[in-house]
Amino acid sequence: MRRTYKKNNSKKSHPENEQPVDIAELLEKTHFETIMAFSEALEARDQYTAGHSRRVMEYSKGIGQRMKLDKQDIEDLKRSALLHDIGKIGIPDIVLNKKTKLTDEEYTTIKSHPETGAGILKYIKAFKDLVPAVYHHHERFDGEGYPEGVKGTAIPLHARIIAIADTFDAMTSSRSYRNALSFRSALSELERNKGVQFDPDIADIFIEILQESPFYFTRFREPEYHL
Repeated sequence: MRRTYKKNNSKKSHPENEQPVDIAELLEKTHFETIMAFSEALEARDQYTAGHSRRVMEYSKGIGQRMKLDKQDIEDLKRSALLHDIGKIGIPDIVLNKKTKLTDEEYTTIKSHPETGAGILKYIKAFKDLVPAVYHHHERFDGEGYPEGVKGTAIPLHARIIAIADTFDAMTSSRSYRNALSFRSALSELERNKGVQFDPDIADIFIEILQESPFYFTRFREPEYHL
């Protein structure tokens, strides 16, 4: 039997015609996608926190940009914000999704999530720079936070930024046990807690951003939220 062969008309690949692969950019993209997967896996467990980590990331990024942090600093801040609650993966659903007030024991369990999150991330080389922000994002400026009770500017900068973004989003989000605060009420709480819960300089920056453009806030929210 006579065989016929199709002619291969494809052009030969020449190295000089190929675009170089930016390995650093490829790894950066892969790391960010991994972080998003972690974040979404966590939020899938709790209907009340859907979108929370992404909003915290956006608020934190806005603060970082206003503070003129450099590009790498802002990238690390964004990653840390997305993963700030990753330790809640270790919290039982019955506690994480409880619709009534937590017992003291349950609250202690919830408070373990920064340490758990840091413990997860410290074993991933690409995420080691994110550990301080994840570990310290529940510290308070007055030293009354957890897990270490660190005070003032001894709290890592990224953790101080995320603490404000995280609290603001929590205040303006509905939970099973309470309604969301209004935009104005949440702003008042930020003002009231400057120098107590929050770094006053960073709080002023975030308040300024929100007052200049309330729609900066609403564009990350569900359509039903009204100012």
